[in-house]
Amino acid sequence: MCWSATADLVAGAGIAAIGVVCVARLRRARDLPLAALPLILGAHQIIESFVWRSSGGTGPAIVAWTIVALPLLAVWVPLGVLLAAPPRARRRLLVPAAAGLGTAAALAYCLATRPVTAEIRGHTLGYAVDLPYASLIVAGYLLATIGSLLLGGDPLLRLLGILVAAGAVVCALLWRLEFVSTWCAFAALVSVVMLGWVARRPAGSAPPRLPGARWPARR
Repeated sequence: MCWSATADLVAGAGIAAIGVVCVARLRRARDLPLAALPLILGAHQIIESFVWRSSGGTGPAIVAWTIVALPLLAVWVPLGVLLAAPPRARRRLLVPAAAGLGTAAALAYCLATRPVTAEIRGHTLGYAVDLPYASLIVAGYLLATIGSLLLGGDPLLRLLGILVAAGAVVCALLWRLEFVSTWCAFAALVSVVMLGWVARRPAGSAPPRLPGARWPARR
């Protein structure tokens, strides 16, 4: 697959449209963050089409793309899984959620205090961010995102986690300098799994009764 401004724009629009369908089919409010994931990832690819058109370097589109890819997803994914998870899985999900919060804080600080640049490398984009303790931050990021999907207690989320983990390995091997861009594109493509996840979610429960209250009698 070759990436370009047009490819990112078309793919992003299609994935975002799937995200809109996911959100429209919601039956429980606490599933919203995860259901909206394809919408976010689709918008992320559309933002990258503007990075292509700017020919790399620095600029608002590059900063916006990096904010979504790094601190936002590090928080959004594990907290979304935690909200949607069944009660039996929530305790173990506190670990990736905490890792996501800590990682996002470190990434946000780096993005606020250090320059972010992008470079076009053939049919891929490479992003450069000066990260201290990069190995530790990357480990926290992977634990927060992939780890939460694998531990979420849902078969489709586990499948998504396996696909994203496999994509991370492939992208790291084939595009070491362009890993962030290519992996995010792959994650956006496989996020269509969320459409099946939303379709299988149970409906929301009835509102809880107040102590001593009675339901109106049916006639």
